[in-house]
Amino acid sequence: MHKTRNTLSEQVRKKIATLLAARLADAIDLSLQLKQAHWNVKGPNFIALHELFDSVHDVVESKVDELAERLTALGGVAEGTVQAVGKRSSLPAYPLAIRSGTDHLEALARVLAAFGGLTRTAIGAAAAAGDEVTSDLFNEITGEIDKQLWFIEAHLQAGA
Repeated sequence: MHKTRNTLSEQVRKKIATLLAARLADAIDLSLQLKQAHWNVKGPNFIALHELFDSVHDVVESKVDELAERLTALGGVAEGTVQAVGKRSSLPAYPLAIRSGTDHLEALARVLAAFGGLTRTAIGAAAAAGDEVTSDLFNEITGEIDKQLWFIEAHLQAGA
C-alpha cells in the first residue's frame, strides 16, 4: 500500500483495496469480453449488435477507470495487465468460437449478470468494512450494469 493522508484506517484501506482489485480484474475482463463480441458478431442483426456491444463496452470501460482510480486513491495498486487480469478474474470465460448474434447475446447476458452479482455483493462488503464511498461506487456500478444487462436481454426476449 502507498502512503496516503486518506482518513480511512490502513486496515480498512487494505481490505477495500483487495475488494477493489478483484472487481477491477472482473471489470477489465468484462470489457474485453464485450470487445470480443463486438469484433466477432455475425448475422442479420450485425450492425445493431455491433454498435450495442460497443456502447455497453464504453459504459463498462468508464467503470474500469473509476474502480482503478478508487483503488489507487486508497493507496492500492491498480493491476490492469492482461496477465494480472487473467489470474484474478472470477468471471466465466468467454466462448471464443461463437459468431451468431444470439450466441453473443446469451454469453454477454451471462457475464453481465455474473459481474452485477459480484458488484452487488461488494456494496455490502464495502459498507461493512467502513467505507461508504466505495460502497456507493459499487452501488452506482451495479445499477449501470443492471441497465446494460436489460439492453442485452431485451434482444433475447424479443420472441418471448
